[in-house]
Amino acid sequence: MKRFYKTAAVRATDGEYEIVLDERPVKTPARAALAIPSATLAEGIAAEWEAQGEEIDPRSMPFTGLANAAIDRIAPDKDAFARSLSLFGESDLLCYRAESPAILVERQAQTWDPLLAWARRRFDVDFEVVHGIMHRPQPEMTLKLLEQAVAAMTPFELAAMSPLVTISGSLIIALALAEDAIDLDTAWAAASLDEAWQFEQWGEDAEAAKVLEARRQEFAAGHRFMKLL
Repeated sequence: MKRFYKTAAVRATDGEYEIVLDERPVKTPARAALAIPSATLAEGIAAEWEAQGEEIDPRSMPFTGLANAAIDRIAPDKDAFARSLSLFGESDLLCYRAESPAILVERQAQTWDPLLAWARRRFDVDFEVVHGIMHRPQPEMTLKLLEQAVAAMTPFELAAMSPLVTISGSLIIALALAEDAIDLDTAWAAASLDEAWQFEQWGEDAEAAKVLEARRQEFAAGHRFMKLL
């Protein structure tokens, strides 16, 4: 789509913030108002629109995409979306460990055990940790308490959580990052530990590295979106 506006800005209205293009409010794909609950996030979204060249590239506008999702997909049935994210707690990346080699087993323990320890303290839960790929159910109370933590989030917070959870495969990493228990670099190192190990052992494949970098950028955008809220 060609750029059809000259300037993008933010306009405060009724306690929310609209993105306006040449003074005209932006609509979501479902034709709802693109109303943002945070001034700083709204400024970030307006900056995405302002940075577009002659052609509008939605791939360069992650904040806009997440805001659209919050309004069009999540808000109409927030509880169902929250449940879909909390399901990742049933097979969290951090709970499934390699059986060998010993150095990988140790690296996973050093990186992932502190995150599980944080979750145990924060949510008063416990976890079943498995060596291998066979599924083992998590305690029912653990799943219930994690689900409650996710359900307490707003639609915009859930939109930010979505890439954090789905890209990492870990509800615990996402929750720790959302609550500032870890920083972005620590979260990404935990989420991409297995890929980093594979690169170390077999060399870096250019295409695989490109895919991983795209995932890292999407993960970082979710985190930044959360912080701007």
